[in-house]
Amino acid sequence: MKPPKSLPRLTHCGLLVEDMDIMQNFYNQVLSLVITDEGPYFYNHEPVNMAFLSNDPGEHHQIVFISGYPSNVQFTTNQQMSFLVEDLDELRAIRRRASLVGVRIFRIITHGNAWSIYFQDPEDNQIECYVHTPWYISQPHREPFDLDKPDEEIYKRTEAHCRAQAGFLPAAKREACMSKIISSILHS
Repeated sequence: MKPPKSLPRLTHCGLLVEDMDIMQNFYNQVLSLVITDEGPYFYNHEPVNMAFLSNDPGEHHQIVFISGYPSNVQFTTNQQMSFLVEDLDELRAIRRRASLVGVRIFRIITHGNAWSIYFQDPEDNQIECYVHTPWYISQPHREPFDLDKPDEEIYKRTEAHCRAQAGFLPAAKREACMSKIISSILHS
C-alpha cells in the first residue's frame, strides 16, 4: 500500500439545527463566527437551508448549519465541539460574551495540557473553548481551576499540578514524540 503524501486535517463540522437564526446569532455573538455563504440545498433528498460560518479567512467554513433537525430526536449525539483560542484573556472574553447572552459556563477545568471552559449552545450541543498549556500529562484528566486568578498564578498552579501527575512532559517534547509517530505513517 502506497503511503499518503499528507495526512487529513479536520477543518469543519456540520450540525443539523432546529432554529437557524438563533444558532447563527449565538455562534456569531459568542464565538465570532460570521456567515460566509448561505442558501437552499437538498440533503437526503429533502429541501433544507444551509449556513456556512467561519472566523478564519483561510477557511470558507469551520461549521455548517443545516436546517431539518428531526423533531422526534430526544438528545444530540454530538458529544462536543472544541474551539482553540490564543490565551487566557480570550477564554475570559468568551466566558463574558456567553454570559451576556444568558449562557451558563458549567465547567472550568484544566486537562493539564489545556485550560478549558464548557457550555452549551441554544440547541444543547456542548462546546469547549480551550487554551494550550506548555505541559502534557496523561489523559483523560480534569482538575478545576479559577479563571479569575491572574495568569501568572494559573500558570504556576497548573505547572505544579502537572508535575505531580503521571506522564508529565513539556508540551514541546510531547509534540516532538508525536511528530515522529505521525511521520512514520507518511513514510511507512
